Amino acid sequence: MRTDIRARLLAGLMVASSPMAAFAAAQDYAFEAVKAEVRNGPGSDIAIRLVHKPSGKPVEGAIIFRTRLDMSPDNMEGMTTKVEPLTESEPGVYKFRADFTMAGGWALKLQAKVQGEPETVQGTVVFTAKD
Repeated sequence: MRTDIRARLLAGLMVASSPMAAFAAAQDYAFEAVKAEVRNGPGSDIAIRLVHKPSGKPVEGAIIFRTRLDMSPDNMEGMTTKVEPLTESEPGVYKFRADFTMAGGWALKLQAKVQGEPETVQGTVVFTAKD
């Protein structure tokens, strides 16, 4: 009986200390603006960085599958514009092109899949479009 308890405790410790036990969570990631100010008008490029918060390192190869750009920071969530993805320019930096139709605050809402992370990573990055 005593040996059985020790074996179970040892097995539990081995599982808890294995690398597979250290799961990240979707909350461990953050989207950040590379530059918070963008040019108001058609064909403006915007860039965001995806960062693993505990390590501070950029996250490469994420699959961003949903974007929405709206003026919710200025209480005009119904004012939206299309977002066109561009190629990843540097590790962890994801670029987009959008037609900003009005100066003011814009929120880019994103959903992404990160390799090894079972949950969807979500975030919002606020930009200010200036004339």
